[in-house]
Parts: sequence; C-alpha cells; structure tokens
Amino acid sequence: MISTLAARFSSTPKSTKLSVSGLAVGIAGLIIQWIADPEKFGGFPPGILFIAGCAALVVVASGRWWAPAFSMLISLWIVLGGWAAGQLLPNFRSGDAGTVTGNVVMVLGLALAAVTAVVAMLAGWRARKHAATK
Repeated sequence: MISTLAARFSSTPKSTKLSVSGLAVGIAGLIIQWIADPEKFGGFPPGILFIAGCAALVVVASGRWWAPAFSMLISLWIVLGGWAAGQLLPNFRSGDAGTVTGNVVMVLGLALAAVTAVVAMLAGWRARKHAATK
C-alpha cells in the first residue's frame, strides 16, 4: 500500500508536490513558534496535526485533479481565518523574534501551498477536460 502511494505520488504534477512542500514549510513555521513560546499553545500545536492530515489526504488522493484542494483549504483556513480572528497580525508584531520568524515562515509556506494547489488543480482539470475531448 505504501509503495503504491509512493509510486502514485512520484508521478504527480510538480505543482501538487510544491503544495505539499508548502504545507511542510507551514508546519516548520508552527514548530518555530512553538519552540519560541510553548505556553501559547497549551501543549502540542493542533495546527500541525491539521496541516499534516491535509498533506496526507493530498498524497492519498494524488492523481486526481482535485487532490490539491486539501492544501488550498487548510492554508486558507489558517491564514485567512487567523487574520479574520485577529490572531495573525499580533504574531507579526510580537516582541518575540521566534514568534515573528515562525509566523513569517508559516504564512509564506501556506501561501505557497495555496497558490500552487490552485495551479495544480487548474492544470489537472484542463488536462482531464482535454483528454475527454479526444
């Protein structure tokens, strides 16, 4: 099963792989924030599990044009949701360099994941549509 998933994922488009890489960078940003201020999370940061779960869903569904949707949804939920809830900007203004650095890394990674997920889905949808017309 694992070798089948690995083989399927190795043949997926580069933009899909980039979206999963963006999620990994987002997790790295959360880890930096957690190291800088562990009390802020009250234990283990749940965002890590959500992001990792969505990355796993992309890998499991790889080969389908809509698989990167999981990358896009989690990225937008965390970044736009954090901004709308008023939690993102205070982290950028924090006096703790680790919190600021982690926040920047997380947002950049998740932005990469969202943009490349959209590119991957559009390319996959177009390829599927093109193949259906032949």
